Amino acid sequence: MPEMRFTVRWPDGEEESCYSPSSVVAEFLEPATEYTLGDFVVRSRLALDKASGRVAAIYGYRCSRAEAQLDRIEARAKEFEDSATVHCLRLG
Repeated sequence: MPEMRFTVRWPDGEEESCYSPSSVVAEFLEPATEYTLGDFVVRSRLALDKASGRVAAIYGYRCSRAEAQLDRIEARAKEFEDSATVHCLRLG
């Protein structure tokens, strides 16, 4: 299962490299695409939950790094207005 990083630019201009234990994130996010904050959080939640589920199917336990990444995304998103946007810069 190939892990993947996705780089985002938050509304304040900060870029962050995010972790997924699976390339499944590419089903939910596209590079060079801007998402509303709420949409980005939902897409990230779905992608990281599915990725963590794939780990569980193979190893018998969910991926704690994926769950920590989702916690980070959700906490960071709370810093901004709902109308803000997040730019997915790249996958890989």
